Amino acid sequence: MDALPSSSEFGQLRAFVAVAEALSFSRAAEMLGVSSPALSQTIRGLEERVGVRLLNRTTRSVSLTEAGSVLLQRIGPSMHDLSAAVLQVQGYSAKPTGVLRVHTFRVAADLFLTPLLAPFHWAYPDIVLDITLDDEVVDTVAEGFDAAIRIGEVIEQDMIAVRLGGELRQIAVAAPDYLARAGTPSHPRELTSHPCIGWRWQGHKQPYKWEFQEDGTWFEVTVNGPVLSNSRDFAVQAAVEGLGIAFAIEQVVAPYIADGRLVPLLTQWSAPFSGFHLCYPVQRQMAPALRAFITELRMSADQATRRSYQLAAG
Repeated sequence: MDALPSSSEFGQLRAFVAVAEALSFSRAAEMLGVSSPALSQTIRGLEERVGVRLLNRTTRSVSLTEAGSVLLQRIGPSMHDLSAAVLQVQGYSAKPTGVLRVHTFRVAADLFLTPLLAPFHWAYPDIVLDITLDDEVVDTVAEGFDAAIRIGEVIEQDMIAVRLGGELRQIAVAAPDYLARAGTPSHPRELTSHPCIGWRWQGHKQPYKWEFQEDGTWFEVTVNGPVLSNSRDFAVQAAVEGLGIAFAIEQVVAPYIADGRLVPLLTQWSAPFSGFHLCYPVQRQMAPALRAFITELRMSADQATRRSYQLAAG
């Protein structure tokens, strides 16, 4: 590391490459935005530092000495590589490009991301979306993610949160043939006598307790049934097959309700709660790729919300 040039030494090397390639102090000075006398002084300083003449100068011409030719061959390509690298990085400030790593709950991916993928790629072909579908709440920054999609109650305090769509609510649903066979519960506490399709957070052994609200107070119901999994989608499909009652986000089951495959239950006890948000760490300069993703995702979320309302209205 001691051999690395200081900022002044780097400036001398940059000046040398400009003169050596142009073989003209005046043209090199114009490219560098300095005066010819100042450039000449810089080259003299470099020659004094390395202890050897690098350029032969006359009033009419400039040529490389043998030592100058060797130095140009060694550092010329590196200088051009450095310039190209800087230009590439500067391009990030104007053109959305690069890999964007996103952590998202599976439900949010189904609602907002899946409809977004194709149009986003067509609009921003130089952005690669690296998406992790995972219902576990992780440390977004520590795990190397640029952003995360999660419900409001589990957002980290030091993150910026952009709301996606409206509030959510979970409802109990069952297939018509199941209700015809087993009857319809009239209160959430009656779910304990029905086979319910359980769900648990990834990495948790205990099933999720179904949450309802009565007279402004939340309460939980511990359900049991023939199936327990870590996939909400699996639970919904099991309910469609008539296995029992499932508990799911209303927007997810709206298409099944609309076509008659599922029936909503106990909705008067299903209260709304904070919906999904796109979260990302505070940053002085937002990457164009993240900015583009936020804009497109918000539009996708608005469209998904309108579709779910239309389905719910029949």
